[in-house]
Amino acid sequence: MYSPEQENISTTASTKVPVKYGELIVLGYNGSLPNGDRGRRKSRFALCKRPKANGVKPSTVHIACSPQAAKAISNKDQHSISYTLSRAQTVVVEYTHDSNTDMFQIGRSTESPIDFVVTDTVAGSQSNADTQSVQSTISRFACRIMCQRTPPYTARIYAAGFDSSKNIFLGEKAAKWKTSDGQMDGLTTNGVLVMHPRNGFTQDSKPGVWREISVCGNVFTLRETRSAQQRGKMVESESQELVDGSLIDLCGATLLWRTSEGLARTPTLKHLEALRQEINAARPQCPVGFNTLAFPSMRRKDTPDEKQPWVYLHCGHVHGYHNWGNHREEREGREGRSRECPMCRAKGPYVPLWLGCEAGFYVDAAPPTHAFNPCGHVCSDKTAAFWSQIPLPHGTHTFHAACPFCAQQLSGEQGFVRLIFQGPLD
Repeated sequence: MYSPEQENISTTASTKVPVKYGELIVLGYNGSLPNGDRGRRKSRFALCKRPKANGVKPSTVHIACSPQAAKAISNKDQHSISYTLSRAQTVVVEYTHDSNTDMFQIGRSTESPIDFVVTDTVAGSQSNADTQSVQSTISRFACRIMCQRTPPYTARIYAAGFDSSKNIFLGEKAAKWKTSDGQMDGLTTNGVLVMHPRNGFTQDSKPGVWREISVCGNVFTLRETRSAQQRGKMVESESQELVDGSLIDLCGATLLWRTSEGLARTPTLKHLEALRQEINAARPQCPVGFNTLAFPSMRRKDTPDEKQPWVYLHCGHVHGYHNWGNHREEREGREGRSRECPMCRAKGPYVPLWLGCEAGFYVDAAPPTHAFNPCGHVCSDKTAAFWSQIPLPHGTHTFHAACPFCAQQLSGEQGFVRLIFQGPLD
């Protein structure tokens, strides 16, 4: 039914398909933003080889500049990074064109230098209205990714992005320092964190260690809190090169990096749709109402319909929606409250099941047999096990596992449950 070759990206000149370096997928969205993807604001962004290289690399360093001199250098029509050491002294590093790399910039700003506009992810939000009141912690020019234009198309990440004037400014309060070889480096206010999984993004993946990436792409242990002045220790044995499954946290949104090769091994939407139809074709039944259950089409993923499967999250028994065991004091709210399962009498939340539609989050192409707790998003066993082990940054100094399809914090012993369907009685 499924072969990894289905979605291979062709890179041959004869077909004129642009080389795809990889894709960034925002955690917490199930295939698209709540109100739809628009322009540079979407849940998934492909980084493709540009017709003409736009990468930059450091060149001249101007030390001990007065603020006026620094401004003059910054105003030149080329990229630069300014490190303000004091009111009287600024170091400006000029950047020159690099014909070997393509640069992609990510941040909250909608200005033209930003290729991929990212806003704060609000766990479980169904519409953009849910996210409007949040004070954003994502930097306007959060980070930049440089991709080699020749094989193996290595992608490297750096904190901070160049603004409309082609500048990056690290003010007096930003953490910055001179490196052993006399160069400058620094960290952004809330930082850019990266975690590379061990064993790649596969069934055998295990969580790696979260690190912070500097403006020059060096790797550091985490600061005590997200915006602390004191930097962590440099980790020279690790690299800012992104690998399939690398997670990038921008303090308000977390992105998953998938390489072209990795995506070629990932189930396609067609494959997920075939799995949905396969489950529905088995005609699972509600053990109480004996009505046939069916997962709704992938386009309908917010309001439950009458055939929608529901699950008791404590035990995994799948039912249709019914009022059995709904004690009087619990009847005010339809879902989520503690309900008693008619099959095994286990008490726990009772929620509708939703198929995980973002194929890029799956570590394999196995059938959707497990549901995250407490949201009810359904995916394969190995995918649920992988995400339940991943500590995702939350706020300024905490970490917790979350559902990749809606960003809700996982609960229960494992964070997910195996689904127990009842087949038709005939």
